[in-house]
Amino acid sequence: MVVLVVSLGFIQFAAAQQVDFAFGASAVSSTSAANAGFDYTPQSIGGGTFLGFSGDFLLRHNFGVQGELNWRAGRNYYFGFQPFRPLFWDFNAIWAPKISKRASAELLGGIGAESVRFYQGFETCSGFGCTDYTSLNHFMGDVGGGLKLYVTPHIFVRPEARLYLVRNNFEFSSGKIGRYGVSIGYTFGGSQ
Repeated sequence: MVVLVVSLGFIQFAAAQQVDFAFGASAVSSTSAANAGFDYTPQSIGGGTFLGFSGDFLLRHNFGVQGELNWRAGRNYYFGFQPFRPLFWDFNAIWAPKISKRASAELLGGIGAESVRFYQGFETCSGFGCTDYTSLNHFMGDVGGGLKLYVTPHIFVRPEARLYLVRNNFEFSSGKIGRYGVSIGYTFGGSQ
């Protein structure tokens, strides 16, 4: 009897869950190189197209956890000669209240890292494999939001914005970086 009650409770709990996955494109902006602060290098991290994946798991009352990874699609050049590519990854708490049957908001905040890969033009090998870059990693906090607009009961388009606050981002013109874009995704479970 106890197993039956627990099983029914678990089924009801699982049915109330919602999982979303999305792929998107965005742009990144930051302080221009000409306006770099005294403690920062006059090199902007902004520009170019960024691609990314995100996913969230809503646990209860539209609260849950979310994670994402965004990277610059093409390499940029540090001071005009050193190829580099920034990546941003983060884990967040998310609140996603429903606005209507076909729309819901997303507000989130959390922590993660900026990882900048500087390409060397030659490979360095270790016991774990070979790479042609070195990485500089910085801790960051992030806040942001989006608006999920459902085109079907499960497929959505989401305009979104993020503010990354990168600690000790001295290689670039600022520690404040904005990302603005749109994602297309799919919702599993939940009720729309």
